[in-house]
Amino acid sequence: MQGNAFLAPAGWSIAVRGAATIVEAPEGDSWIAFVDVNADAADAAVKAAWAAYKPGAKWPLVVATDAPPRDGWKDRRTYEYQTSPSEQREVSASAQRANGVWTVAIRDLGSAVSEKRSGQIALIFSRFLPRGYTRETFAGRRAHALDAARVAELTKFIEAGQRALKVPGAALGLIQHGKVVFSGGFGVRELGRPAKPDGNTLFMIASNTKSLTTLLLAKLVDSKRLAWDSQVSALFSKFKLGDAATTQSVLVKHLVCACTGLPRQDLEELFEFGSMTPDDLLKLLGTMKPTSKFGEMFQYSNFLAAAAGYLGGHIAYPDLEIGAAYDRAMQKYVFDPLGMGATTFDYARALRANSARPHAPGVDGTAQVIPMTLNYSAIPDRPSGAAWSSVHDLLKYVAMELAEGVLPNGRRYISKETLLARRVPQVAIGADRAYGMGLFLDSTYGTPVVYHGGDLHGFHGDMLWLPEHGVGAVLLTNGDPSALYRVFRRKLLEVSFDGEPEADATVAAAAQIYYGNLAAERKLMTVPADPAEAARLAPKYKSTALGELAVRVAATATVFDLGEWKSEMASLKNPDGSLSFVTITPGIRGLEFIVGAGPGRTLVVRDGQHEYVFDEKR
Repeated sequence: MQGNAFLAPAGWSIAVRGAATIVEAPEGDSWIAFVDVNADAADAAVKAAWAAYKPGAKWPLVVATDAPPRDGWKDRRTYEYQTSPSEQREVSASAQRANGVWTVAIRDLGSAVSEKRSGQIALIFSRFLPRGYTRETFAGRRAHALDAARVAELTKFIEAGQRALKVPGAALGLIQHGKVVFSGGFGVRELGRPAKPDGNTLFMIASNTKSLTTLLLAKLVDSKRLAWDSQVSALFSKFKLGDAATTQSVLVKHLVCACTGLPRQDLEELFEFGSMTPDDLLKLLGTMKPTSKFGEMFQYSNFLAAAAGYLGGHIAYPDLEIGAAYDRAMQKYVFDPLGMGATTFDYARALRANSARPHAPGVDGTAQVIPMTLNYSAIPDRPSGAAWSSVHDLLKYVAMELAEGVLPNGRRYISKETLLARRVPQVAIGADRAYGMGLFLDSTYGTPVVYHGGDLHGFHGDMLWLPEHGVGAVLLTNGDPSALYRVFRRKLLEVSFDGEPEADATVAAAAQIYYGNLAAERKLMTVPADPAEAARLAPKYKSTALGELAVRVAATATVFDLGEWKSEMASLKNPDGSLSFVTITPGIRGLEFIVGAGPGRTLVVRDGQHEYVFDEKR
């Protein structure tokens, strides 16, 4: 490389082959290649980079999309390639230019490696910078007051991003030095109805719930009822993992640090949530095994975070069923003392109130209201993501975090030491980000940002604060995609510190990429599913882990019915000749069922690190 910088994680190897600098994962089946190219345009640069890295590669290009300048790179363009399910690979490329030369980055990664080592991959790209470039920093600077003009700039960003991303509604709250400087809504709570969201509108806050759950644990630590270093299995007999040694090693802090090596394994809940209880979820957790060592890398587990909440509930109310105990403990130790009177885990109560409805685009890109059904899947592991809340309520939580445990009336709610222990980095995610205990920590631009986002079907949101500057924000939305809240973090920094204007172009590009990919994927699929191919399916399938699947084939649609939910399907011919059926119902779009190649009729479903087989049910 021509002096352009990147970081290589420990355990990865680096080789130079001609013009290509290749970083190889320890598994030996995954590579990231950097290639410097003199070319007239991005497409030519990428063609030359593939010739240097892997001349025989023949993955079909699905879509190429331009991206705005960032981190000193200009003329950026991204490329997505189609792989076959049997390869279990993710292949993409990006071209960017600086100092008159193109640098192409190619990701050629096994799906399991891509998920397991996401934090290490983030390290590689977190300092991927052109020669001579220094990233903008706000270190040592003082945040401006969020006056009317700066608030207007932030609300204008929300409105423009909402339109570009086709998100029906959003609610925003801003706080500075303990004072709410804005609370309001944009768009509509539900398409087809005129009511606007406002600061009191309830949204599902998804994984933002984790931060509130760790606050419950912190309150119990403060009252000496447990310690961050307490052994979980000694406190909670229901807790176990699929590996006995790991079970004995797990301390309270490990449940919420994303650092135990336990991977995501959400499909078993998504497919079978209908009758699942918190106890069932803990039994399922007892079958799960880590795929990396303690503290080695960031792996995000909803089930471990749920176990943390149920542990807290059990400590507070040992005689109650663990779900009821958690609900009561959150009310007593978190919601009531913080004045979060509308926040609830009661879906019926939320839906009767001033609340938003979830939305997602169909295969044609048009936003639609989606059924709440899929979001009921969060109930069994609700400590990790099933709370309903509003901007109004969440700003009270953010205000307490900014005041380091002191409430607006001056009363200390929790000790500073215990509260801030949650912000101590437990595992790295790249060079400038880390995960604490239910909180993300980011110092990319020199000043610390603490936050936790959350995503469910048709609901997305974020709460964040700048602890050195007394500034905090909450942004909640009621539609896919999720880019608005992610880019808002950058926009808040730009407005607070007069930073280089990047966020507006970034969110516009995110919309182009999302809907460009959606259109490109639509072209690959047959919608409705090919009736001749669908006719070869068995009428019923069964998986030991994911339950039963019924197939209904008609001239106008093929539907897969999983009991808890159902979806119309598209069919997809893969590059290797295999066939897949893909969900296209808004809210559950993109889940792939691969037709098995063996003598029996089977369907295969995969997540990043697991495979599930549905056999024909006779």
